Amino acid sequence: MKLANPLYYPIAVLFGGIVMVASVRFANLPSSIAVPVSIVISTVGASLIKTIQPEPLNLDNPELERHLRSVIDSATGLIDSAQALRTEADRLLVDSDQIDLLVAVQYACDRTIELPDKIKLLAKRMSGANSLLTTNQLEREIRKVQSNLGSSSGIEKDELQKLRMELENNLQLAKQGQDARKAQVINLDRLITAQAGILQQLQNKLRTSDLHNNSQIVELQSLSDDIKDIYSNVDRLVAQ
Repeated sequence: MKLANPLYYPIAVLFGGIVMVASVRFANLPSSIAVPVSIVISTVGASLIKTIQPEPLNLDNPELERHLRSVIDSATGLIDSAQALRTEADRLLVDSDQIDLLVAVQYACDRTIELPDKIKLLAKRMSGANSLLTTNQLEREIRKVQSNLGSSSGIEKDELQKLRMELENNLQLAKQGQDARKAQVINLDRLITAQAGILQQLQNKLRTSDLHNNSQIVELQSLSDDIKDIYSNVDRLVAQ
């Protein structure tokens, strides 16, 4: 649990003050003890409140903030699934000819676990007065995605094409003076939904496949690569 500044949480300060007064008046403790104790209690209380209450995203757009919060929650919900899949893969993939698949699954699970923090980084970039994307930024990103399309294939290419379409939509919104962040969040939502589906497919096939059959191992490897590709596209979106 990370410590929080109690000054940002009035309830914690109030409770600490009550403890200090009670300690001095009713427990007859000296102020040299009561004051530090109340400060500790206020800090711990503030930290607990911070843990329970999500930090505001400060997007100045309540609907957008609710949507982005939902995407963060969805990504956070994948952490347990990814950890469970990693544990299952560690148990099932023990032979020497399965090591490459094990490494691929572990890597895909690790990247899935990192998704919530990635999206929170984007949320920070979206907040504040300078959060709206400029046409120059968007045009630069469209050119970058277009250049990556030439060397991509499979699901990565499909996702890059969708990302390009979203960026072009963002560009139109920016030219109209509207909030282009909405399209970014929609795109993130789609990517996280796709990640959840592929993660479930990977778990199902890991349980039902013949793990000594080369073609089935290749299929599992492909699903792991799909997860990595989606993570890469989230990374690109965050880096815009």
